[in-house]
Amino acid sequence: MPGPLDGIRVLDLTSVLLGPYATMMLGDMGADVIKVEGPEGDTTRTTGPARNPGMASFFLSANRSKRSIALDLKQEAAREALMRLVDGADVFLHSIRPRAIERLGFGPEAVRARNPCIVYAGIHGFGDRGPYANRPAYDDIIQGGSGLAGLMQTVLGEPLYTPMVAADKTCGLMTLNAVLAALLHRERTGQGQAVEIPMFETMVHFNLMEHSFGHVFDPPLGPMGYSRMLAKWRRPYPTADGHLCMLAYNDRQWRRFVTEAGRPELAEDPRYADLGARSANIEEVYALIGEMLATRTTAEWIEALERLEIPHMRVNRLEDLQEDPHLKAIGFFREVDHPTEGRLTFTDVPVRFSETPADFGHPPPPLGQHTAELLMEAGYSRGEVDRLLESGAALTVDHDIRG
Repeated sequence: MPGPLDGIRVLDLTSVLLGPYATMMLGDMGADVIKVEGPEGDTTRTTGPARNPGMASFFLSANRSKRSIALDLKQEAAREALMRLVDGADVFLHSIRPRAIERLGFGPEAVRARNPCIVYAGIHGFGDRGPYANRPAYDDIIQGGSGLAGLMQTVLGEPLYTPMVAADKTCGLMTLNAVLAALLHRERTGQGQAVEIPMFETMVHFNLMEHSFGHVFDPPLGPMGYSRMLAKWRRPYPTADGHLCMLAYNDRQWRRFVTEAGRPELAEDPRYADLGARSANIEEVYALIGEMLATRTTAEWIEALERLEIPHMRVNRLEDLQEDPHLKAIGFFREVDHPTEGRLTFTDVPVRFSETPADFGHPPPPLGQHTAELLMEAGYSRGEVDRLLESGAALTVDHDIRG
């Protein structure tokens, strides 16, 4: 069955991870995603292990469910080809700085003049209304500027980046959300619009959701920073033979836990008797929990916490995830035979639709794999496609389309 976005066509002029992550999810949900790349391809084509040139692991992970067209947008013929693709598109999504996209001739006014119903989405490092507009940005830059690296300093004593591409992936989810909202508006009104997704503002919004804390009030009723998140003992707890994540959060869970651990008096202690009191004394709470969990093995605590319905998980390394019993039971890691890259393993689409199931579309494409196919869909004749390929305005993995 087709996915929920079947019939939606997306022109994807993004690179690295933020935009490709968003468009991969659009493609998994059934959209026809056309990845528009320059002659050199997305930079991630050379990032990570690879069996063949231009098909590195980073690229493969974020670019399934897409078709690839390679155009040299420095050439007028290539720019005209992209505009002809705009005519039949529902979404135009790019991660090019505002001045650069305007110089290419694909700013929001030009694209919307060509197709007034299109959703035009621009991913930028910073919003265009402030003094940082047009600055370049990557994940590390935004982690630092948005306060995320500073949160690590509060806990660990020095500013650190999170060991993942946290800003790109968070902003990718915001991009998906924004594009879907704009498509819903168009469905209701027939009206396209321009959408800006600034990384800096998005991550400040994300980080301050809980960490505004006392500064929600004017004047402030306390410092910034959610105390429970910044407690030095907030970490996986050592058990007698390993580590365990556990959170006895509400009052019922707390009473069950301390009773099981042989410390029932803590349920009545006014310092810990309710959620508000425990939050005010969170460092002591974490230290007490650590003392209690250290008395049994991980397996013993998992049995007890399962019985008591207290949230818990063993600590998985990345290498453990493919053997996790829940993920194995639902077939979350899917093996796919790629026509050029052999057997690949991908994570499944995590969300479930009862009537329009999401699923993988095209396998991650070699650079320009669908160039000729897409140009002909845009109305070019075979001869015209040949001339574009011969001039270098368009590129494909197979320049002979006449066979």
